[in-house]
Amino acid sequence: MAVEHIKHWKIGDVEVARIVEVNAFEDNIAMLLKDETAQFVRQFKWLQPHFATPEGLMKLSFQCFALRSRGRSMMIDTCIGADRKREFDVFCNLRTTFLADLAAAGFPPAKIDTVLCTHLHFDHVGWNTMLVDGRWVPTFPQARYLFGKAEFDHWVHLRNTGGYHDLEHLHDAIDPVIAAGLADFIPAEFRVTDEVSLFPTPGHTPGHVSVHIRSRGEEAVITGDMMHHPIQLTDPERHANFDMDKPQGALTRRAFVERFENSRVLIIGSHFCDPTSGWIVRDGQSWKLRTE
Repeated sequence: MAVEHIKHWKIGDVEVARIVEVNAFEDNIAMLLKDETAQFVRQFKWLQPHFATPEGLMKLSFQCFALRSRGRSMMIDTCIGADRKREFDVFCNLRTTFLADLAAAGFPPAKIDTVLCTHLHFDHVGWNTMLVDGRWVPTFPQARYLFGKAEFDHWVHLRNTGGYHDLEHLHDAIDPVIAAGLADFIPAEFRVTDEVSLFPTPGHTPGHVSVHIRSRGEEAVITGDMMHHPIQLTDPERHANFDMDKPQGALTRRAFVERFENSRVLIIGSHFCDPTSGWIVRDGQSWKLRTE
């Protein structure tokens, strides 16, 4: 991608940077919400211009975040990665400036000491590794990679039982990290520093977590894939196509929205297009994302 797609936040003393790999990808809303149409999208005028087109296409970005807290430099997810074979053509054999962008954002890859994956879908683990002389090797060999224990166990189960999900990314983005002895398996509730902690947001995947940042009286949450698009605020209990456990995902979203509505907690959406962040506010009987 390019440096113009880097964005910075300061949450108290915590520094956060966004690194985009696929920017503002447009698709029909039915990709996310079954049987829904462009007319459904167009009725929510607040989605334009950031999150939807005038024609009613939804816009998603594929991105990750670098974070600095208490002297530690960490990745929150690692995007899609280069040289990959994936289920969808748009994600195959990418050639981006991801590592250069990371350095330009103030997070040189060699200084990353922690890699945290909110869950283990392919677009959140890709740059865990890179292809060097025909072998997949850890991109951040000096770092500890934090994988949720319940999350990892579920993917292992899928592989062992010929599960219902494409599993190629386990081979090229997870296995080499474990083989190198760099993986730590953590519970869903985990404190990385006294400013950065995880809390469970299951449904999209069984061990999915979101990241809670608290510093000097300021707060933010990096959602992961608990929510893919701000339109889900209009009806958080609506089942989402991407969730492995759709009823649980709906319950998790509703609880999340009720927890953070009308608060000062900044919501940073892992797939939200620029400006990527905002505040959940009431909108009649529903909710929306306020970005200013």
